[in-house]
Amino acid sequence: MFRTVAALALVLAAPAVAQTAPAPKVTFIHAGALLDRPGQAPRGNSTIVVRDGKVAEVRDGFAPAEAGAATVDLRDRFVLPGLIDLHVHLLGIGGDPMRARLTALNTEMADELMYGAGNARVTLRAGFTTVRDLGGDARAIRALRDAIDRGDVEGPTIVNAGAPISTTGGHGDPVNGVAEPFAHAIAATVENTCDGPADCVRAVRRQVGLGAQVIKFMATGGVLSNVSGGLGRAFTPEEMKAIVDTAHGLGRKVAAHSHATEGTRAALEAGVDTIEHGTFLDDETIRLFKAKGAYLVPTEIAPIAALAQARAGALPAATIPKAEAAAAAMRANHKRAFAAGVKFAFGTDSGVSKHGDNATEFAELIKDGMTPAQAIASATTVAAEALGRDDLGAIVPGKAADIIAVRGSPLEDVTRLTRVEFVMHRGVVATGPAS
Repeated sequence: MFRTVAALALVLAAPAVAQTAPAPKVTFIHAGALLDRPGQAPRGNSTIVVRDGKVAEVRDGFAPAEAGAATVDLRDRFVLPGLIDLHVHLLGIGGDPMRARLTALNTEMADELMYGAGNARVTLRAGFTTVRDLGGDARAIRALRDAIDRGDVEGPTIVNAGAPISTTGGHGDPVNGVAEPFAHAIAATVENTCDGPADCVRAVRRQVGLGAQVIKFMATGGVLSNVSGGLGRAFTPEEMKAIVDTAHGLGRKVAAHSHATEGTRAALEAGVDTIEHGTFLDDETIRLFKAKGAYLVPTEIAPIAALAQARAGALPAATIPKAEAAAAAMRANHKRAFAAGVKFAFGTDSGVSKHGDNATEFAELIKDGMTPAQAIASATTVAAEALGRDDLGAIVPGKAADIIAVRGSPLEDVTRLTRVEFVMHRGVVATGPAS
C-alpha cells in the first residue's frame, strides 16, 4: 500500500508532458458541379472542405488546398451526397435464392456474416453510404454495424433492425416450410415471433436488447415466405399498437412490411413511421399516409426480381402467385400514392435483388411519376428525414462527409447513378480519384 502511494506521488510530482492532439485529417474536394442540397438547384464549380469525417465548408470555385491537406479532383464530375437505402438485407447470399437454399444445411451464421461484409463493400462502392438493414440475425448484423463503425470493415453506415417481428407462422417465422427433423432445432432459437399484445411487447424488447436501432414487423404475409397464406394482414390492430408503442417508448422508429391494404391501414393507424412495399393501396390508406406523416418505402425492384426468380424455379412454388399479384399491383398504386402527395423514401429490398444494383430503383421511381430531382431527394434528404438523422442527406457544414460523384448530371438522366465513380464515406475515400 505504501509503495503504491509513493509511486502515485512520484507520478503527480513529475513535470507535465505536453500532449498534442493529432492534426485533423483535411481533404479539399474540387467539384465541377455540386448538388449540395437535393431539391435545390446545383452549384457550379465548388470546393468541399472535409475535416475529421465531416463537411466543414463549401466554397465557390476551386479553392487551393491548405498546407498538409489532401486534394480530390472531381472538376469533371457531378458531385452529390451519398445515397441512402432504407431497405436492405446485407447478411447471407444476396440475389441468388437457389444457391442460398442449396447451401442452407452447410453454412453457419459466421458464413452469413462474411457474405454480409462482402455485400456491405459492394453496396458502399455503388454509392450507398447509409443503409437500413431490415431483417437478419440480430447479433450478426449488430457485429457488422460495429465493425464498419470502427473502420475494420468497409461498408456503409448501418441502421439495423435485427430480426423482423412476426406472428407464429407468419412472414418472418424461420420455422415456416422447414422439414420436421430440423424444425424443432430452429424453433428452440426463435426470438422474433409473438402472439397477443403482451407477447409482442416482449418481442420488441428482445430485439432492442440485441442491439436493434429500429424495429421492423411483418404486418402482412410476404412474397418470399415458403407458405401459401397469401399477402393479407397478419397481426391484429392491438398487436400492432403494442409493437409500435413499445418501440417508440424505447426511442426506436418502426418499419412495417405490408402488402395488403388492410395491413397497411392498421399499421398506419398504429403509428408506424414507414411502410415497406405498400403494394395494395386504396383512397383511405393514402389519406392515412398523409394524415399520419408516414413514409412509403416502395422497393419497386423487389417484386420484379422475385417474380423472375420464382418463374425460373429458384423460389418455392408457393411464392409464384404472390409475386405475380404484387408485381401487377404495385406500379399503379404507387403512381396514385405519389400523385396524391404521399412521402416516398428510397428503398430497394436488396438481398432479394443483387447487392450493388440498388440504384436501378431510380428508373422505377421515374415510372411512378417522379422527376430525377425528386427521385434523388428520396434517397438523400427525404431518406434522412425518415431515419430521423440530421447528419445525413446533404453536403453542408456539420454533416457527415458522405459524398459521391458521377459523370454527367443525374438531374438529366437519373440512371447515371448506376455508374458511380467516386465514393467518400465519413471522410474516407472508398473508391475513385484521390490525391
